[in-house]
Amino acid sequence: MKTKLTLRLEKDAIEKAKEYSVKKGESVSQIVEKFFKTLPTEKEEITPTVKKLKGLLKNSNIDETDYKNFLEEKYL
Repeated sequence: MKTKLTLRLEKDAIEKAKEYSVKKGESVSQIVEKFFKTLPTEKEEITPTVKKLKGLLKNSNIDETDYKNFLEEKYL
């Protein structure tokens, strides 16, 4: 069931939201709804997106040295 929600925001935030919605091809309401759905519930400690990523590298051979090397190559 859809219910109406009124938000009070700064004018510049509203304009930015409208511009973003045009680029994405979605209404501001759809974007706000998607954002709210990503928020963790009281039972969850992490967001659903992070939950999906958890354990992704569990059996990999990547360690802290690999990460430091990656950063050195990227920024030097």
